[in-house]
Amino acid sequence: MYQKRSYRNLTARENLVSFRVAVKETDLFVHAAKPLEEITRELILKHRGVIEAYIKRHPEFVKTLKPWRVSGPAPNIINHMVLAGENAGVGPMAAVAGAIAEHVGIDLLMHTDEVVVENGGDIFFKTNGPVTIGIFAGKSPISLGMGLRVDPGEKPLSVCTSSGTVGHSLSLGKADAVCVVSGSCSLADAAATSIGNQITSKADIGSAIDFGKNIKGVDGIVVIMGNKIGMWGELEVVRLK
Repeated sequence: MYQKRSYRNLTARENLVSFRVAVKETDLFVHAAKPLEEITRELILKHRGVIEAYIKRHPEFVKTLKPWRVSGPAPNIINHMVLAGENAGVGPMAAVAGAIAEHVGIDLLMHTDEVVVENGGDIFFKTNGPVTIGIFAGKSPISLGMGLRVDPGEKPLSVCTSSGTVGHSLSLGKADAVCVVSGSCSLADAAATSIGNQITSKADIGSAIDFGKNIKGVDGIVVIMGNKIGMWGELEVVRLK
């Protein structure tokens, strides 16, 4: 059953059209210059199909919590998930939501000059100006009270969030939100999971950020647990109404 995600409107830009497309477990909310629902659905099926076919040949791919080694040629989206997991020290499926958002978003850029693709809190975007992304952190008093104002410039950018208290994704930690900024959505997704795994109490926030900033490709980190927050990177934080 679809559960309304109240944070989704926080990524909107006034000049873009918004629409939702869901296929199986993939539930995308997209902002683009024009309605592209059918094309988006086709792209989800395309990239999900590639991942599902690979899993059929390699069933352990979907189960392992450790970095995966590719033997022989593999599709681009699989290679991106594997590399992200390797860099972050987690299994490749920790990057699946980010990978789908990124690959669908890149393909949509052939039909629109601006796009924002959100997949369960993992966001890929290429816009002609800055966007403000609210951080949803469950029952934390900080949740949706602050956001990141980010400008992708000439290249796409990604902001991914992992939580040990919200949603169904596997996390070994207890942070309400771990938010990672990166040029790679696959990496941001995997890194958010990996950093979140380090946090079981508020005392772990500092060491988890130290761990995360050494992951190659990570440009910024926000960690929220209860009423505590830790940040690293050149981040512009804004208060949300």
